[in-house]
Amino acid sequence: MAEKISPQMAGMLQDIAWETAQCRSWTGRDSLDERVLEAIKQVPRHAFVPSHDADYAYHNGPIPIGHGQTISQPFIVALMSDLLLSELPGRGENQVVLEVGCGSGYQSAVLSLLVKQVYSIEIVPELAQEAAQRLQRMGYANVTVRQGDGYHGWPEHAPFDGIIVTAAAPYIPQPLIEQLKPGGRMVIPVGLPYSRQDLLLVEKNQAGEILTRNLLPVAFVPLTGGHGAES
Repeated sequence: MAEKISPQMAGMLQDIAWETAQCRSWTGRDSLDERVLEAIKQVPRHAFVPSHDADYAYHNGPIPIGHGQTISQPFIVALMSDLLLSELPGRGENQVVLEVGCGSGYQSAVLSLLVKQVYSIEIVPELAQEAAQRLQRMGYANVTVRQGDGYHGWPEHAPFDGIIVTAAAPYIPQPLIEQLKPGGRMVIPVGLPYSRQDLLLVEKNQAGEILTRNLLPVAFVPLTGGHGAES
């Protein structure tokens, strides 16, 4: 018997599939990895948005979560997860991933169902504390959240198989490149606020060389902190 999901979740999954098809000329993907879509299906998005916006939780759009931050639209969460994991050895099951920009913890929860361990950094103290408590309460035990400036990564747990950045930087932070394992990949939006931003796929080959591919135009809140806003 097929798993029963809510009409809201079903509609969100249909929106993700539609937008995936619309963006295939940029991304090269006709569809997303089924494991990613299954993880999206299992995470109750309404638990990660403010209660007054719960009615919009399954709309395919970003939602403000306070402190000038947003929870990314479901399509972008699914696409970034797919780009990060679909070609990694084992498709992610034994991988350790760094997330820069925990926000409310939604992307962390999705990744937690796909990889061995997620380390997530959030610069806003209130959001970091709330996300850590929410993820623990909901049983996402393989996510560790700390408050800090994500520009610097998390050297104590490096190198990472994958790095996902959920805020736009003006350039790819060098500490994140250094903390990426050879054979790993990073998905990051790059560009200035209120200007052109592009989602980049960054791969480090076994020789340590960096290969970058521009995927599609996006709109993210800026990466903040001591270095994130530099031009």
